Amino acid sequence: MDPFDSHSAERANLPRNMIENSMFEEEPDVVDLAKDSAAFPTFPALDPDEVVFEPRTSRLLVRGLGENDMDEDEEDCESSARLLGMSFMNRSSSNRPNSSLYTRQAPPRSCSRPSARTMVVCVLFLVIVASMTMVLYFLPGCTFTKAGCRRPNKTTPQETVYPNATNGELFPWAQFRLPHSIRPLSYNLTLFPDLDNMNFTGRTVINMSVLHNTKRIILHSDNLHFTKATFKLGDGEASDVTILEYKPNQQIAVKFSAELKAGQYCVLTLDYIANFSHTYGGFYNSSYTEKDGNKSVLAATQFEPLSARKAFPCFDEPAFKATFLITINRKPNYMTLSNMPLAKSTNISGGLIQDEFEKTTVNMSTYLVAFIIANFTPISKNVSNTQVSVYSVPEKKEHTDYALNTTAKLLEFYNNFFEIEYPLKKLDLVAIPDFLAGAMENWGLITFRETSLLVGKQSSPLEKQVVASVIAHELAHQWFGNLVTMSWWNDLWLNEGFATYMQYMSLQAVLPQLDIGNLFLAMRFRVMDRDALNSSHAVSTEVNTVEQVEEMFDAVSYEKGASILLMLNASLPDQQFRKGIIQYLKQFSGSNTDTDDLWNSLTQVEVSTQHQNVSEMMSSWTSQKGFPLVTVSRKGDQVTLTQEHFLLTSDNANHTSSLWNIPVTYINNSCSLAPECKQVFNLKTKTGTFKLPESVKWLKLNYRNTGFYIVHYGNEGWAALQDALSNNVSVLTHEDRASLIHNIFALSRLGRVSFYQVLTLLNYMSKETETTPVMEALLQLNNIYRLLDKRQEHRLATRMKSYILQNFGSLMDSQTWGEEESVSKQELRAALLEMACSLNQPNCTQQAKDLFKQYSNGTSRIPGDLQRVVFTVAAQSDEDWETLLYMYAHATYDADKRKMLQGLASTQNTRKLVWILKAGLNGEIIQTQELPLVINTVVKGFAGYLFVWDFVQENWDRLIEKFPVGSYAIQSIVKSATSQFSTQAHLDQVQGFFSGLKERGSQMRSVQEALETIRLNLRWMDQNLPTLRKRL
Repeated sequence: MDPFDSHSAERANLPRNMIENSMFEEEPDVVDLAKDSAAFPTFPALDPDEVVFEPRTSRLLVRGLGENDMDEDEEDCESSARLLGMSFMNRSSSNRPNSSLYTRQAPPRSCSRPSARTMVVCVLFLVIVASMTMVLYFLPGCTFTKAGCRRPNKTTPQETVYPNATNGELFPWAQFRLPHSIRPLSYNLTLFPDLDNMNFTGRTVINMSVLHNTKRIILHSDNLHFTKATFKLGDGEASDVTILEYKPNQQIAVKFSAELKAGQYCVLTLDYIANFSHTYGGFYNSSYTEKDGNKSVLAATQFEPLSARKAFPCFDEPAFKATFLITINRKPNYMTLSNMPLAKSTNISGGLIQDEFEKTTVNMSTYLVAFIIANFTPISKNVSNTQVSVYSVPEKKEHTDYALNTTAKLLEFYNNFFEIEYPLKKLDLVAIPDFLAGAMENWGLITFRETSLLVGKQSSPLEKQVVASVIAHELAHQWFGNLVTMSWWNDLWLNEGFATYMQYMSLQAVLPQLDIGNLFLAMRFRVMDRDALNSSHAVSTEVNTVEQVEEMFDAVSYEKGASILLMLNASLPDQQFRKGIIQYLKQFSGSNTDTDDLWNSLTQVEVSTQHQNVSEMMSSWTSQKGFPLVTVSRKGDQVTLTQEHFLLTSDNANHTSSLWNIPVTYINNSCSLAPECKQVFNLKTKTGTFKLPESVKWLKLNYRNTGFYIVHYGNEGWAALQDALSNNVSVLTHEDRASLIHNIFALSRLGRVSFYQVLTLLNYMSKETETTPVMEALLQLNNIYRLLDKRQEHRLATRMKSYILQNFGSLMDSQTWGEEESVSKQELRAALLEMACSLNQPNCTQQAKDLFKQYSNGTSRIPGDLQRVVFTVAAQSDEDWETLLYMYAHATYDADKRKMLQGLASTQNTRKLVWILKAGLNGEIIQTQELPLVINTVVKGFAGYLFVWDFVQENWDRLIEKFPVGSYAIQSIVKSATSQFSTQAHLDQVQGFFSGLKERGSQMRSVQEALETIRLNLRWMDQNLPTLRKRL
């Protein structure tokens, strides 16, 4: 899935064990629990796959007392020991009333008083017994019985405390992950979507195999209302069964009195009814307005990661692969699509048509199942024995040609590159008018946002680059993710990191004119900024809740995953990478894998004597968060490299001892441009040394920025590089120049270099004309300018503006406003002119106003790469803002509409800002899928950033109704809304708001990232304001 488009179920954490909870709540009367047998219900035996952790402290509460029957002659001593034991376990026995069950009563007066000696002996005896009992309790692994601790506690696991189902019965499973006693083999799914009443009925028939003896079947369901359930074992008769539901884990269960035996086959049939999802996940309804003004309704699916359960009951985890036979009943005025080709259509009662699709020829994870009911129009062609089709709403059919031709080229490339043919008969690409993600890789039925698939006849090369990138990403998933799937969401990067890497690699080979390398380089810079935070996570990390699964769809899984694959490929002998992934795909075809499986496949391939152990090298890059800072020092002919964790945390106490296996590449002044200039040094330890002639003037590490690390050259090293660039800007590749700019800004943020050193490096920029270095410098300076502006450091902001114009003004003035074919030049031009107009340069703003006037009169068109800057300038005028809003409401081409929306959201009129935020939330004039984009745009302006924060606070509950907690959309909203803060007061506000949300979002990783970013903004400002006042 591609969530990076600039592109609800009940949520609950896994229930805690009640016994563990009792240790932190009001102390239970343990004695009463021990006496009351009703407090310990009988539970079914555990399945072999059920892992139960028994905390030592819990044994005090559940073992010993009341566990074993006592002989009569043991009772007196046992009760005495019990008395002392309970005094130990209860905090305030002194507060017990005298009527306590365990307060000894005075003996009858007719009995003689025992002697003092007898009492002393008894007390000593009781102390000894109590001491021995306590020792036995605390012995690790001890199962306490009357005979003592005679065996390790392996055969008698602690009884699990199960939660209650919705009907009050005990639900027979207490874990977030499903048990592995049952494996689904096939699903027969029949659906009747009612687009008039916005609901659907379904029947799901699941054929299953029993892997381990069990008395239960556990699977997933979310907001499905079951009307009938039957179960059949082997060739026996089907019988009705009761469905138990546990909503916090979105699970249902069927319990049996007799065990299902390993090796048996069974069938579960479930009839149900449900409403269409009101979010963008699951089986949801949508609508769009046709050219004639009529409203057209459709229904579509988005199941990744955990939403197949909203459409049909299933084993909704990636490892439970099965085949699917899907049948959909529809009205004649609709058509249907699914993963497989249509097998037959049959007229049925009620004037309906039943579409039955072919059974899938591959085993699929549930999140890859898809179906659509709509009125779409296709164009098609045959590519390598696969029918490729692109679907859209009828009036946008003319915008599908580019997608079809691009798909054909990329499909042939992947078939050849992987040496495995795409396995299905057909491949559909569908543009859905209302779709949150950029795209979704459903096997055989890939779904897209319209902006990610449709290209107008006069679209710019930059717009084509966006569409080609998304198509390349989703096609790569047909192998990485669909054919071979990660076992669990902790290794999501195996899907998304690979697809992201392959999208860039394939486009460089198939469509080199798109200059995709610049985009890939900028992407690596941005993910390093993200991964430098303490709130980041390892590429492969533990995932135990719904929210944690959602949060895995982030820059680390996608972009860091792609970045380390680039580094790996660049460090391996020629063809080892390709041959290794071919072996990986063939060996695990149709199966599930983890990260080690990939590294092992790459290691096993031998292509030269320079064979590398990939597992040894790469485990450090996936098992720990962050990346290294490599510091260079030279003394004579010796170069010393030192590595440490590059961590932008503001907590000085937080240091790590992380080490990486780094394939350090380097060049020097004697040879710096050609690939053969590159030399490699593997840094595996804290420090390493190599020799270099003393005559070498300068050294540049990380050739073309293919490595995932930042380099600090020390004062002398930076000075030598600055001199080299001042004398000859072309002495380094444009990637290396951009890398230096990114690294020195990052080091300034870390506090390793002064901002004066940053400005010194940028002195060469007046000679720079290449896209990537200019764009990186502009982005970094613009970030500082915005923070100064919003902190109301107006004098400094004015001086920063003058600095930017001084260094880039001549390049800004040299840009043209006509058509431009080069993607790289379009990127450069758009960045320069957007900056110039945002700084209110008169020649830029006037040109933009003139172009908008001609465009609104219908006498001229605006080049695609300049539309956003023109619309942004126009929106600063109230009259032109109204004109732009009218144009937005009536535009049909979605790439244009998004740029109009960005223009509308950039106004500094506060009333209009409030309106556009509310309109994005309501979803009528502005689709709710665009709300993250609206927020990200509004927050950049001085007038809007505080309105956005207020809006998020006031509407938080509505936001998490529309976008799941932890989802990419919510991550984007949280980070955008707080990104411009740099004061303690704002930090306190943000921290206070999110800490009060509890389960509604307080634990999200994006919240921690937002707080950390504010602290870093605050720290940077405090440290650098004096330098800025002095040097700007």
